[in-house]
Amino acid sequence: MLAMGAACWFTDAARRIRHILEMIRFSHTLFALPFALLSAAMAWRANLREDPPVLLSWREFLGILICMVCARSAAMAFNRLVDRELDAANPRTAGRHLPRGILSVKTVAWFTVVTSAGFIAGTLLFLPRNPWPLMGALPVLGFLFAYSYTKRFTLLSHFWLGSALMLAPVAAWIALRPEFDWAPVLLGTAVLFWVAGFDIIYACQDVEFDRRMRLRSIPARLGVPTALRVAAACHAMMFLALLLLPQLYSEFGLIYYGGIAAIGLLLVIEHRLVEPGDLSRVNQAFFHANAIVSVTLFAVGSLDLVM
Repeated sequence: MLAMGAACWFTDAARRIRHILEMIRFSHTLFALPFALLSAAMAWRANLREDPPVLLSWREFLGILICMVCARSAAMAFNRLVDRELDAANPRTAGRHLPRGILSVKTVAWFTVVTSAGFIAGTLLFLPRNPWPLMGALPVLGFLFAYSYTKRFTLLSHFWLGSALMLAPVAAWIALRPEFDWAPVLLGTAVLFWVAGFDIIYACQDVEFDRRMRLRSIPARLGVPTALRVAAACHAMMFLALLLLPQLYSEFGLIYYGGIAAIGLLLVIEHRLVEPGDLSRVNQAFFHANAIVSVTLFAVGSLDLVM
């Protein structure tokens, strides 16, 4: 009986963990993590040029991974908690875990607390050499959590989300090189416009719902055709920021530029997939194209630095 009880407990725990990972779309950590890792690789290369060279330790690498995964997980779970009533009222999102009762509010709240604590704990791995990650942990969490309320009062919520993900490369650089530099800021700016652009595209699906519920978004305010043009302009700004990055960080060369050309093509394809009268391929543009963009940038940038 004891063995059966233990087996049932483990089965239930595994199922609950699977539902939580589905709720926060854990696989989408792929969107922001490559930018943080590329920034870390840039900082690592810069550290090697110090006299004496500063080597990246396993503690620092582990700290970046823990902080990235925990921060995003906490922010996603908090967003699901804040938006659970809106999700229940929206036909597109009514099937999510909280509206359907697959997960309880208590479970998601505890997950938010645990992952927030995990983020703070991850910053301890940079001590004693660098106290800045720990000092910035609570402000960063506050900024991430605040995003969940922005669409209630500003149509610039898309850019708040972009700014939240912009923190990833900037924070990764500061964690390894506790000093200000414009290179990670420019990389973060590329992330800001990239995220804002695809979030605007994604929000086109909820135009009527947002208007009915008096939620702010660029598609609800300006209409889908204009919103798609704004998204295209954001992605043009992203491409320009990536193109200018080697001017601030001279380690990049031909491999990097080749990767940027490929990313430009991917962005064009992403916008060709979505038209004002046909939003059926938004998920394809949102998930597949963007995952390829982030992984491509990390791959070519890191390869260029190593070569």
